[in-house]
Amino acid sequence: MKLSVSLSQSPPITSVYSAKQVLENEAKVAQSQNIALYELMQSAGAAAFEQLIQHWPKAKQILLLCGRGNNGGDGFVVAKLAHQANIDVEIIITCSIKQLKGDALRAYKDMLSAGVVAVHEQVNEADIHSNVEKVMDYRGDVIIDALFGIGFSGALDKHFQQLVKSVNGQDIAVLSIDVPSGLCATTGTVKGDEISEQAIIATVTVTFIVFKQGLLTGVAANFVGKLMLAPLAMQKVFTQSIHTDIHYAQFKRALQLPKRLAASHKGSSGTLLAVGGGEGMPGAIRLASEAALRCGVGLVSVSCHSLNQGALINGRPELMLAPTTSSLLVNSRQLLMAKAYLIGPGLGQSAEAKKLLALVCQQAMEAKKTLVVDADALTLLSQSETYYDNWVLTPHPKEAASLLHIDIASVEADRFTAVRSIAKKYGGICLLKGAGTLISDGERVVVNNSGNAGMATGGMGDVLTGVIAAIMMQSDNNFNATCLAAYIHGTSADIIAQQNGQRGLLASDLFLPLQQLINAKC
Repeated sequence: MKLSVSLSQSPPITSVYSAKQVLENEAKVAQSQNIALYELMQSAGAAAFEQLIQHWPKAKQILLLCGRGNNGGDGFVVAKLAHQANIDVEIIITCSIKQLKGDALRAYKDMLSAGVVAVHEQVNEADIHSNVEKVMDYRGDVIIDALFGIGFSGALDKHFQQLVKSVNGQDIAVLSIDVPSGLCATTGTVKGDEISEQAIIATVTVTFIVFKQGLLTGVAANFVGKLMLAPLAMQKVFTQSIHTDIHYAQFKRALQLPKRLAASHKGSSGTLLAVGGGEGMPGAIRLASEAALRCGVGLVSVSCHSLNQGALINGRPELMLAPTTSSLLVNSRQLLMAKAYLIGPGLGQSAEAKKLLALVCQQAMEAKKTLVVDADALTLLSQSETYYDNWVLTPHPKEAASLLHIDIASVEADRFTAVRSIAKKYGGICLLKGAGTLISDGERVVVNNSGNAGMATGGMGDVLTGVIAAIMMQSDNNFNATCLAAYIHGTSADIIAQQNGQRGLLASDLFLPLQQLINAKC
């Protein structure tokens, strides 16, 4: 029985936008709702203050870092509300008061009228050093970052780098307003030699109206902390008015998948042929193959180097052995009768590996069968640039760079463009691994919301390959199946991390929670 998984119904998805889309349209949408921009600033500041109280209800002293733009204006609103709540407020403004304009100036004056007096403006070099020292010596409860908003891109100048480094060097909670200052809200990139000076490392980031795409993927995970969305009574109208092809998948842990028919048998979902495990590399293909079994494939046949066959089936006799070379595999029952293929984990890049990839790709294309391509097979694929509509490519950034013939830095500079470009160039679906995994069919992009840093260990990608293959074989939609597989994979790791911690998390630890999740048991 096929899984009926629709992204329009399950999981719930949230539209995601670039900073440019928000900056160009928020005033128009606000005007359509008869919301004045200063009222919008008041709402943003109130939402940030609400997060302050929610996360640090016992806070008695806060330090606000405010820039000269509207992000600083949001900070002034927070300062006013905090003062009225009897919280001790100190403010550093990184410009002269004379440079404040528009709604930011209005918010500043309202703050002063409310009685806030501990304000330090920055006019000259001496003020810069003094403010850095103030931050370094601060012993309050929370630092609030309202330096730069979503319009920021590029690198912080050296003065702001010093200030940011002083914040990141403190063992004090940080609340960033809309975006951690220094982080590009569109690409999720930062500039600078040291992480401590690139951008504010927030404990919590509260962003407004809609999610900005740069907060959800790549190195942004180092800076955003816990991400909260404050819709400000505008999210629904904004998403209805402004089109986007990027979405944030927010699954629930329990997956309500259709039950198997009572008369199901081991061949109901078909056989998966898994190809990989070159000489001396049995582990990767074993992990991928067992993951497929754990996620509901009835039969998995494995083609690997003959010297790896013993290690492959040792302790997992449910796995079947297939011919070991391309010359033996061609026209074999295992190749011709398989419903889907998986190739790459531990494959290597030998002449024989190239023949195996060519054989599996040819058979998949001729028979119009689904195929998951991972690891070494992706590097080999980059040399041929074959196009196929019915496969899923699962590169990490280095493999993505190889597929696009660019460097890794260019991939990480704009992961959204990279994942789309691979799908357009090679066809099918591309899943770009990393924090905030991205899935694209060349047009739309879905950002996965599960997983943790403990997954940075060998074999995790191999397990994901098996999960994708298994769910694709039980689904009628490759894109939706890939999104679901990424979620289940990450959530399995989250479950283990919650129980035992992130350090020491092994790829094989995921097998039990994978089975539980696929059966909606947790």
